[in-house]
Amino acid sequence: MTKRHVSLPPEADEGVTAFIDQVDDRLSSEEDTCDVVRDTLVDLFGDRDAYERWQAGEDVTPAERVRLQGYDPCNATLESEYYAEKDEQRYKRSKHLQWLWRQFDATPMADNIAFALRFRQMLATHLFAEAGENLRLFKGITFTYGHNIEIGDNTVIHDDVHLDDRGKLTVGDRVSISDSAHLYSHDHDVNDQTAVENYHTVVDDDARVTYDSMVRAGCRIGKNAVVGAKSTVQGDVPDHHIVAGSPARGIRVKPGWESVAEPVEEKLVNRADERRIEYELPDDLDVFDEFERDLTPPDGVDAPEADD
Repeated sequence: MTKRHVSLPPEADEGVTAFIDQVDDRLSSEEDTCDVVRDTLVDLFGDRDAYERWQAGEDVTPAERVRLQGYDPCNATLESEYYAEKDEQRYKRSKHLQWLWRQFDATPMADNIAFALRFRQMLATHLFAEAGENLRLFKGITFTYGHNIEIGDNTVIHDDVHLDDRGKLTVGDRVSISDSAHLYSHDHDVNDQTAVENYHTVVDDDARVTYDSMVRAGCRIGKNAVVGAKSTVQGDVPDHHIVAGSPARGIRVKPGWESVAEPVEEKLVNRADERRIEYELPDDLDVFDEFERDLTPPDGVDAPEADD
């Protein structure tokens, strides 16, 4: 689809550029990331006067104090912070940047496309393992850590997409990921859901993962392939193929690509084991089981026989 160029008025563009450059310079320096994130959020939410009064020792209500403290990512926790196998050293900075990303999306400025896309592109260069050029990263994108994500050039990720990088996630050049899609890189044991396995999930160049679809951990979406809306991908999608359904099955090869594509096979081949990422937990880890279940099978009950 052809699109037209849209730009901000010169004065507004000058202000946007100055702000993004300022945050970028501070994040590129040796300055504490918590301080940068806190100051940026205080100003984005228009709370500078209240923050300065609080810092000067003036009285604030309990609710105001919680709000003002919350601009500092060191005063917040995220779900991924509880994951036992995470890289503690890398996660510290990733958490701070992820907090800035999420809180920015809660500001009115997140709906100003010309500003928001440029701001998230800048943040991505600091947060992701690799962030290509000309990314279009829309509102509501979430991720586990951020630092295990690699994205190529000219890729677009639409609203409310979840990029799970508990393992590793690689997204190629010119990829389109539509609204509400979920890409996973970890999976849970069937019996003990506290047992987690991590994988490398890949979406190759020129692929499209369309609306509300899910890609399971360790799968590869091939080059120039298409995943149909609301599909659940549980295996590798060959290059140039179109898949759809839950579980997703081969539909056809994209028109014009038949001579270079593999024949259509209805069932996708799962090669996740080849992309498993091993990890070790520290010996001194303070482990807790949030479910506290007894997973011992009942005595005398045989495992069900597999279907023919």
